[in-house]
Amino acid sequence: MALKPRLTELRRLTFMYAAQSKKLLILDILSILKQYSDEEHRLSQKEILQLLKREYGMTADRKAVKRNLMDLMDFGFEIEYSETNRMVKNHKTGGWEETVVQTDYYLVRDFSDSELRLLIDSLLFAKHIPHHQRQALIEKLEKLSSRYFKSRVKHIYTLPDNTPQNKQLFYTIEVLDKAISAGRQVSFTYNSYSTDKKLHPRKNAEGEIRNYIVNPYQIAATNGRYYLICNYDKYDNVGNYRLDRITNIEMLSTPVKPMERVQGLEHGFDLPKHMAEHIYMFAGPSETVTFRVSKTMLNDVIDWFGQEVEFSQETEQEVVARVYVNLQAMRRWALQYAVKVTVLSPKSLVEEVRQDLLAAMGHYGLTP
Repeated sequence: MALKPRLTELRRLTFMYAAQSKKLLILDILSILKQYSDEEHRLSQKEILQLLKREYGMTADRKAVKRNLMDLMDFGFEIEYSETNRMVKNHKTGGWEETVVQTDYYLVRDFSDSELRLLIDSLLFAKHIPHHQRQALIEKLEKLSSRYFKSRVKHIYTLPDNTPQNKQLFYTIEVLDKAISAGRQVSFTYNSYSTDKKLHPRKNAEGEIRNYIVNPYQIAATNGRYYLICNYDKYDNVGNYRLDRITNIEMLSTPVKPMERVQGLEHGFDLPKHMAEHIYMFAGPSETVTFRVSKTMLNDVIDWFGQEVEFSQETEQEVVARVYVNLQAMRRWALQYAVKVTVLSPKSLVEEVRQDLLAAMGHYGLTP
């Protein structure tokens, strides 16, 4: 007696599945266009029918395929195709008639393959993103194009996973996005690497883990790293913190400090100006700096300081440059390019660079 109800239920489920499969025809066609079509690989209605049968066990006729393709276009999907004139026999009259046939369908993508390649290349060298997360993001980007795109980038390999990684990075970004939008403070632990190649919390004078409470204003990416531009609540100046060194972040209920109470942000936040001044994202004051530089370095000067740099006193070999920049960042930059750069002002920076160079000479057993 129990067997009959079970067979009846099985027949019902089988019928329901078959009926639903026909309803899924439009989604199956869309999936085929996503996987198998692009500008260089176009599909005829016959090829779509063959793929429906092979991939989904779905049978349909050309009219159903064309009707669903038109519906997809009406729904807003950008599908390109070509039209050709053909002579088709009219089965009612027995005569031949000219008709327009649509073929060579392909789905237009939101991203071109070159744009996807650029995004993937950026991920390959994004040291601030953990290795396994880079791989997962690259796979998602590959799916934004057809299967043929993946075959063209299969020779790309990521850099070895030999750098320490902070697995909380994406969560940190998510919390900061919410906090900045809500105008709320955040607290977190800020870390530094030790010789064991692991992150360790920074501690206060008493040896306790230091809790940072900051007012977040902006997230910026530079030099292959993410930085939080904010104000450490104890002080009144702008601070920059590397996101890959932040752990245990928490959004607080307290509102952020208004920007007009932060030195350097009294007139609002100008991200391009801030990034040009803080080329290494150091905290501290900015001033006008002049330096003499070899003209062979002009590309580097523009790359680092942007279009705001002013040039004067040009000779055949050198030129004097004037920039408004964070002093500690300029100190590092001048040392990095010391062979071709001479700082001229302010005098305090000139003396700091001079002392740095003397100390460096001492490391190599040299005396001035």
